[in-house]
Amino acid sequence: MKIAVAADERAGVAEAVVDELVRRGHEPVLHGALADGERDDWAWASEAAARDVAEGRAEQGIVCCWTGTGASIAANKVHGVRAALCDDAETARGARKWNDANVLALSLRRTSEPLLGEILDAWFQARPSDDPGDQENIHHVGEID
Repeated sequence: MKIAVAADERAGVAEAVVDELVRRGHEPVLHGALADGERDDWAWASEAAARDVAEGRAEQGIVCCWTGTGASIAANKVHGVRAALCDDAETARGARKWNDANVLALSLRRTSEPLLGEILDAWFQARPSDDPGDQENIHHVGEID
């Protein structure tokens, strides 16, 4: 699976995200500080990764900045993206299950490498809910755009 990855600085966690994705058999599409020649500010990097998801060049995305907040806000500005800031496995699982989130936002400050593994496990194992009420909510969020 192609995963668009963006970071605003080369913090250990951002590089660990890329390494972990490769280890899991995914193909990272790099943006920001992780890519040569790209602007590495969080807003531009996160937008680039989100556009990859929205335009079908990647199935999902992971965006990172110091708090994760700015990266998630920038990604969510791209039509068709549902970015969720997750700092634990249960939040990541719920974001995929109840919100059909397609971009994971992470804090470079708060995410340790062991926690990263737990978050990615939950993110990739969870599937969107088939419950009609959950589907109605997901559909409605798309209508708000």
